[in-house]
Amino acid sequence: MLSNKIIPIRDQIAEQIRSDIIAGDLAPTTKLNEQALADRFGVSRGPIRDVLLQLTKEGLLVSKSNCGVSVNSTLSPDLQDLMIDMRIRIETYAIKQVIGKLSEDDFENLEQILHRLAKSFKNEDFTEVTKLDIAFHQYIVQQAGGDELTNLWYPIVMRMHMNYKRLGSAKACVNEHQAIIDALKKKELRKATAALKENIK
Repeated sequence: MLSNKIIPIRDQIAEQIRSDIIAGDLAPTTKLNEQALADRFGVSRGPIRDVLLQLTKEGLLVSKSNCGVSVNSTLSPDLQDLMIDMRIRIETYAIKQVIGKLSEDDFENLEQILHRLAKSFKNEDFTEVTKLDIAFHQYIVQQAGGDELTNLWYPIVMRMHMNYKRLGSAKACVNEHQAIIDALKKKELRKATAALKENIK
């Protein structure tokens, strides 16, 4: 089961800025001011500095000497294609690692994420749709290779989603993810891989 836990303030701030970037509220190349962010979230500049460093490691922000921190630029079409290829390779590897090893609890957790994704689509909360889409795939990657594989995969996905416009319909989105779950349940590697490639475009 997915458990509710207390989220540290730094993680809450990081999640909000992450959401602002995914939603487009913080546009590419926008400069971020530590003091302004500290005032916004009611904290000192220390936690803000930690958050900016974290989001820089994720690829959402970029830090340059004498220029401060700003939102990263969107990828060129060629680099976006490269990112998609890298992501598919990592997630194909992840599926090979988890096939036949996921528990009933794992499948229930994936179904819960998918249920929340469908609900967010219905509410037209597309920022949450994107975050839950990431969470779905991250769950599989985490189960496959723990933090080591996740830390390799995560910056690629976050960078992709800065200019990722492929949402499609709610039905198609849910069906694509459901196809991955169904194939994993049946331990059908070829179908799981095909479903994955159909979802990541």
